[in-house]
Amino acid sequence: MINVRPGRLDDLDALYRICLQTGDAGEDATALYEDPQLLGHIFVGPYAVLEPSLAFVAEDAEGVSGFIVGALDTKAFEAELERDWWPELRTQYPDPPEDAVLTEDQKLMRVIHHPYTTPEEYLDRYPSHLHINLLPRTQGQGVGGRLMTTLFDALRAKGSQGVHLGVWAANTRAIGFYRHLGFTEIDRSETGFTFGMSLRS
Repeated sequence: MINVRPGRLDDLDALYRICLQTGDAGEDATALYEDPQLLGHIFVGPYAVLEPSLAFVAEDAEGVSGFIVGALDTKAFEAELERDWWPELRTQYPDPPEDAVLTEDQKLMRVIHHPYTTPEEYLDRYPSHLHINLLPRTQGQGVGGRLMTTLFDALRAKGSQGVHLGVWAANTRAIGFYRHLGFTEIDRSETGFTFGMSLRS
């Protein structure tokens, strides 16, 4: 049995580990990074800490094996990150030189100092956003869909009319999963796609 439940702060180590073990377009990124915390600092930590009511986990007999995290108001969340999350990390991680050939760690350090901001044109229809990651042992059992439904219900209850997410082009399994759930492509780049879904009834 795999249980879907609200996330807790004591899940944080597991969430960081899952983020790393799925961080290479869905594959294990452990070998890519010297600092195993960096991916989690960007893609899961701030959600679990700053917006815990939109963090949910999948838990099996071996422990937490997947998660979904979200932000209700993307623009407000990005402002909160700038105020309450990035400053401490910027003291821990230097901003790499602009002309340097960056290591994988340094690429993430640059994100900490120069974070991505969501284009305004997404936000009218899709003001919320999410990240979801499942370890291989949890995939293919309907758990991803259960996590999505749980988050969608929570977002609707808070008044969201739509949600978006980004995915690497190489993560073909995830792309198929999102399309199956009803997400539609709203943007693309050389490296990936942005998908959106309406949450209106």
